[in-house]
Amino acid sequence: MDNSSSRTPVIREEIHWPALFAAVSAITAVGIAIGLGLPLLSIILEKRGVSSSMIGLNSAMAGVAAMVAAPISTMIAQRLSVTTTMVLSIIAASASALGFYYAEALWMWFPLRIVFHGAITILFVLSEFWINTAAPPSRRGLVLGIYATVLSLGFAAGPLIFSVIGSEGILPFAIGAGIILLAAIPILMARKENPVIDTSPSHSFMRYVFLVPTATAAVFIFGAVESGGLSLFPVYANRTGFTESQGALLLMMMGLGNVLFQIPVGLIADRMKDRRPLLSLFAFIGLVGSLALPFLIHDWLLTAVILLFWGGSVAGLYTVGLAHLGDKLHGADLASANAAFVFCYALGMLVGPQTIGVAMDVAGDHGFSWALAFFFAIYVALTLFRMMMRPKRT
Repeated sequence: MDNSSSRTPVIREEIHWPALFAAVSAITAVGIAIGLGLPLLSIILEKRGVSSSMIGLNSAMAGVAAMVAAPISTMIAQRLSVTTTMVLSIIAASASALGFYYAEALWMWFPLRIVFHGAITILFVLSEFWINTAAPPSRRGLVLGIYATVLSLGFAAGPLIFSVIGSEGILPFAIGAGIILLAAIPILMARKENPVIDTSPSHSFMRYVFLVPTATAAVFIFGAVESGGLSLFPVYANRTGFTESQGALLLMMMGLGNVLFQIPVGLIADRMKDRRPLLSLFAFIGLVGSLALPFLIHDWLLTAVILLFWGGSVAGLYTVGLAHLGDKLHGADLASANAAFVFCYALGMLVGPQTIGVAMDVAGDHGFSWALAFFFAIYVALTLFRMMMRPKRT
């Protein structure tokens, strides 16, 4: 059941641009690093002869780290301040990103994944809280559409950089670490706009996971598909006949779809009282695209077109769900709800890569597509069931 906070917030009708610019700039730099890092690490492990299941297991450490970091992010920010916590997270993420190059043994990649993605998770939680506080209710969809668009540019730029520089040597790691460090600049410049968390949340952390169930289920599916897709699509593309560069460009097409779709998605969401049909539609498009992929994968151009629309629609699960949280909750409750939202995203990141990796080992290369279709089918069934059982609820 979707509940809202009992507290009465102070609502601003103007967009707080300095805060918005700082949070969006920071998370965009992080998006570039993630878009570069996930396929880079998977390709290196593939070259070392590591199995798809083990690649998926290592990628799934991102989910473990995020599930630990999300619940404590608000508490840390309340004690240290939002901007200080974000800068410390940036330092930790940058150092661990560079550490992958120097870590020769596979077991060392597991703690490095945990540090890297734990820090990234805190950045996501606090950036989204900052953005939601900077957005007035009447324009929240637009603001979050801008946020998702710029973030998607980061995710699209990562694979593009990867396609140019490849996976050899220290250069891709140094670029990723440097980009993450750049994220500290806009945060420090806007430190006077630091959003204050001066009250305690109204509920326990796990209660926030279930306050807006349609949204949290959506971001779980999105996390599973995005993390599993970014981690294992380069492997899938390579095994089906594409070069490393061609596979990276296909990933870029998914990111480009996110860029083109998110502002229109945000504007549509602003005009809908019940967002569940929109979320269900996005999942249905994801389901159809996943089922079609094995039949199109040998044609690069057709695959690119499908991934353009598929990627843009799937990312709407995150954007619309996040806007819904901002409408329902405020202050410390919003910060905690953002943490729960990212927690569900992290849970998806834990389940997705491992499920897809095992599916590829058990069912062959196209197990990649069947596993994606499975996730989308679950969410379509969930949203249709909730709309039938609770037609008037949002």
